[in-house]
Amino acid sequence: MDRLPKIAVPVIFGFIVLFLLFSNAFVNIGAGEAGVLWKRFAGGVVTDKPPLGEGFHIVAPWNKVYIYEVRRQEIFEKMKVLSSNGLDIQLDASAWYMPKAEELGKLHQKIGDNYLDRILLPTIRSAARSVVGRYTPEQLYSSKRDAIQQEIFEETKKIVDNQYIILDEILVRDVTLPPTIKEAIERKLKQEQESLEYEFRLEKAEKEAQRQRIEAQGKADANRILSASLTDKILQDKGIEATLQLSQSPNAKVVVVGSSGDGLPLILGNN
Repeated sequence: MDRLPKIAVPVIFGFIVLFLLFSNAFVNIGAGEAGVLWKRFAGGVVTDKPPLGEGFHIVAPWNKVYIYEVRRQEIFEKMKVLSSNGLDIQLDASAWYMPKAEELGKLHQKIGDNYLDRILLPTIRSAARSVVGRYTPEQLYSSKRDAIQQEIFEETKKIVDNQYIILDEILVRDVTLPPTIKEAIERKLKQEQESLEYEFRLEKAEKEAQRQRIEAQGKADANRILSASLTDKILQDKGIEATLQLSQSPNAKVVVVGSSGDGLPLILGNN
């Protein structure tokens, strides 16, 4: 340093200060991100203009840029909630969300970059407690999961829509009941299934018995009608017709007409 000219020291020092000062002036915004500009001497957060887009930007060194991810993101949450009868239920859910890019300045000014913990998660928890409290553990375990998921989504969305956040979906990943309650529900469902199977077998047997009764009644009616229609004259004509057909057979036979007691032909073989 002693060998440097006296003017060189303040020049180098000045360059260092300028570099440190103006290094804040160069901002690079990555893919899926946007920047909120804060002006130190011009009103703070810029809310009346679109946020800074992707790419390289130069800003005044006394200003500052806050970078937000504006792509769709997912957050996972495990919650302890109560059913309608006061039992502890664990709900595993996830949410798809993103900030409203065109209103990023207002989000930063009124809520901040920790909007997830300030707004979204507390709202999801509140909606989950409210919705699950309307259902019994049995409904939560079996048939109402889709309804619960939709209701939590709708209640959460009503609030966050006014907080510069876009909520795409809430997914209920799992519902965990106390082990004793789960076992009791599974036993009940098994018994109900067995009862349904037994009722099905009874109904099937009853239908089969009904079918057989109808079939037997039909045969009885047919026999009764046939018996009523068979007179001696008809039987005699049928016998004669059968005798004529047999007489044309090449097999050896002896036909004696009118030898039987009822007047019908009597057919004797050659033996």
